[in-house]
Amino acid sequence: MGDVTRILSAIEEGDAQAAENLLPAVYDELRALASQRLARERPGQTLQATALVHEAYLRLIGNEHPGWQGRAHFFAAAAEAMRRILIERARRRKRIKHGGAYKRIDFEEVDVVAGPDSIDVIALDEALDRLAEEDKIKADLVKLRYFAGLTAQQAADLLGISRATADRYWAYARAWLYHEVSKGNETRTQ
Repeated sequence: MGDVTRILSAIEEGDAQAAENLLPAVYDELRALASQRLARERPGQTLQATALVHEAYLRLIGNEHPGWQGRAHFFAAAAEAMRRILIERARRRKRIKHGGAYKRIDFEEVDVVAGPDSIDVIALDEALDRLAEEDKIKADLVKLRYFAGLTAQQAADLLGISRATADRYWAYARAWLYHEVSKGNETRTQ
């Protein structure tokens, strides 16, 4: 049993000291996960990986009885917490009160225009919710691969499916989400 799994078990048993030991044990991995996630955000993102890690960690530890079933479950929960934080921030930025009616442009990057690789996090989240209604396991696979940064094999192991099935589901989910997000973009521009 690894250190993280041992600490999670101690937290589950009510050991208050264990919660203090968890952050140092997982910090580097959470920071790498946050950095990967933020690298996929649109240009102009002001949230730093460190802040994202700390906010996600506070949400995870804030749960009375999280019931994590090991290391993989903890990191999946961390990825989900980070996803929710980024979605909330994206929604807040789009509100008129926060300048949502205006296009944000960084002063230093006036000549740079966001390319087609930029992802609308809100549209992706809405499409992901629709995918979850149709096929929860495919939506969970996307969350683990895209938001948690897990490999296909790691996600397959966590979901209890074969690597080949995970690859098929991943290809389907990516195409399905691309179609849904593109369809949503066309509707918003009309």
